[in-house]
Amino acid sequence: MPVTADDLRTSIIIVMYLGDIVFAVSGALTAARHRMDVLGYVMIGTVTGIGGGTTRDLLLGRTVWWTQNPLELVLCISAALATFFWVTNDISRAKWMIWLDALGLSVFGVVGCHVALDFGVPFIVAVFMGMVTATGGGLIRDVLTNTKPLIMRGELYASAALVGSLSYATLARLAMPDLWAEGLAILAAFSLRAAAIVFNIQMGPPGEFVRIGRQARSGEGSP
Repeated sequence: MPVTADDLRTSIIIVMYLGDIVFAVSGALTAARHRMDVLGYVMIGTVTGIGGGTTRDLLLGRTVWWTQNPLELVLCISAALATFFWVTNDISRAKWMIWLDALGLSVFGVVGCHVALDFGVPFIVAVFMGMVTATGGGLIRDVLTNTKPLIMRGELYASAALVGSLSYATLARLAMPDLWAEGLAILAAFSLRAAAIVFNIQMGPPGEFVRIGRQARSGEGSP
């Protein structure tokens, strides 16, 4: 049974729109780094903002949300355009990109899991769909800009999204109040991603499970 706008709590809708804006700005900053024109900003920003949710809905066989409620599309386009005029020729603010991306990742992991749970899928599928929602837009962005995706660099990226999604699904099942469940799950995902950024923590190859500090720097890069 499709999930309609009336089925989604106001708090989740607000969080979802926040994630749209944050990811769209992150995508637009990537366009800035590649010195794209205004249409490049709009395309990369918008795809980053709605790509993960679109992938989730297609996998679930659910009506793609933004085709019924174009406000998401409008927000992403507006955020990308605002970034285009804000950045101009100075892209020094691009260092914020990795933090914007971390926030968007954390928010969308929770949103995606919530949508999937409301759609009636099993617990483990909802957790996976949260991760897909969080990472899908960034993956498409990286492919379009010919950048090696973060999930292929050993980054604690998809792992952070998975932690947030799993935390939300678990807290929701335990009947924790909605705002607390959402807030704690977002905090869990963001904390893990932030720790990975600050301390240069990466997953290593076979035989080297985790790399920390200087050992991890060779695989680093901005989203």
